[in-house]
Amino acid sequence: MAPERKFYNKIKKSIPEISWIRLENHSLHGTPDLLGYNNSGHFFTVELKVTKGNKVRFSPHQIAFHVKHPINTFIMVQHLGSGTVKLFRGSQILELEACGLELEACCLSLEACGLFFKSLGA
Repeated sequence: MAPERKFYNKIKKSIPEISWIRLENHSLHGTPDLLGYNNSGHFFTVELKVTKGNKVRFSPHQIAFHVKHPINTFIMVQHLGSGTVKLFRGSQILELEACGLELEACCLSLEACGLFFKSLGA
């Protein structure tokens, strides 16, 4: 199973309060991996990334998507070595590409991400 698929399964299991839809879109390049919906009726997207090092790689289409849609879009990164999970806002994509995981995240664990997503739009 691909690393991002394993990461998605872990998210789905760890944050069941959010309705997750996996977007497997081959026609619109750059579309984020997940569409989330919380109990406040708030939709948001999440791009999943798994990395072995500090660098987080994005396609030009992913960058363009987040630059064009900076609100209610997020990037969740799992570091394979440490298992650390970090959440970044979509508006931070250029900084994240430049600084990698040294960039300050808005959340530092799956549990914190779950609480954050539940509070959106409340």
